[in-house]
Amino acid sequence: MLVGAALLVAPGPSARGWIGDDAARPAVQSVVRALGVRDLILGALTLHVVGREGVGYRTVATCAVADAVDFAATLAVREHLPRAGAVGVTALAGGSALAGAGLAAALRD
Repeated sequence: MLVGAALLVAPGPSARGWIGDDAARPAVQSVVRALGVRDLILGALTLHVVGREGVGYRTVATCAVADAVDFAATLAVREHLPRAGAVGVTALAGGSALAGAGLAAALRD
């Protein structure tokens, strides 16, 4: 949720390390803000339902899929991104996807 809030409130500075100079473009900032809202909503929804039997694990699994998509999307264009940003985001998104999948499995059992 913190990443989502940062992307929403300060899209240019928050995304610069990930996507480079393109983060200063207004059209890109629009997309970054939308991603920030998505992350805020997914985080809030997860906190709201995580303890609910039958619902929590599905919500956490859905968030893990979103993180896996972020991982794959960044990996697909890594050669066009700043190296540190590509490495950082693939590590963060990939780790989050794996952790989310593990948590979803634990909540299901």
